Amino acid sequence: MSAQRTMATARRVLAQLRGDPRTVAMLLVVPVLLMILLRYAFDSNVFIFDHVAPILIAIFPFVLMFLITSVSMLRERTSGTLERLLSMPIAKLDLLVGYALAFGTVAVVQVALVIVVVLGPLGVSVTGSVVVLSLFGVLDALLGMALGLCLSALAHTEFQAVQLLPAVVFPQLLVCGLFAPRDQMAGVLQGLADVFPLTYAVDGVTRAAASAAWGGSLVKDLVIVAICIPLALGLGAATLQRRTG
Repeated sequence: MSAQRTMATARRVLAQLRGDPRTVAMLLVVPVLLMILLRYAFDSNVFIFDHVAPILIAIFPFVLMFLITSVSMLRERTSGTLERLLSMPIAKLDLLVGYALAFGTVAVVQVALVIVVVLGPLGVSVTGSVVVLSLFGVLDALLGMALGLCLSALAHTEFQAVQLLPAVVFPQLLVCGLFAPRDQMAGVLQGLADVFPLTYAVDGVTRAAASAAWGGSLVKDLVIVAICIPLALGLGAATLQRRTG
């Protein structure tokens, strides 16, 4: 890897994002609007929103980053940009880590906006640490980004990239504990949830919102999510093709 080439890639991706206001709005504005929508959808029972809001701080960035990065990497491949880049002396990992740095910068802004709105105008209070909650939110966004970059190799069109969302993300959403406690699920689904990284992301933000104490379970969730990010990037680098045809 080369730090210079990695940073050059990050600057290029950020420049592309600045020139694409619709994508910027998708990443920064949509999560806030969704939170506001849900708050008033539960207007007659604010307790439910107070319970799910910290979980959604993990889920919304994860889902949006997965979708945007998988489509972005596919466009690099289909436009020939990726092939031209990889014909130069740049490692695959330089490219993916550059993407990670660029979208990681966006993730910090994304999560900060969501948390400010949720804890401010929407009136949600957490007994845990806002800093740890923010850390989990950023890591969850990076996890979605890493999985999106990794799995974009499976798609050949933008429609196929979008199809990865119900195929890869929706199963994790259904068994992560958002809709029903995992200990009340069938044993097979509990085992499936244990291998999904989003499960630990949701557990982590839930624990971070509930308590400021650094318990063993919180640290375990943090470590698992953090480890899954470079693993996904490494797998993406291994499967990234230098030729698009």
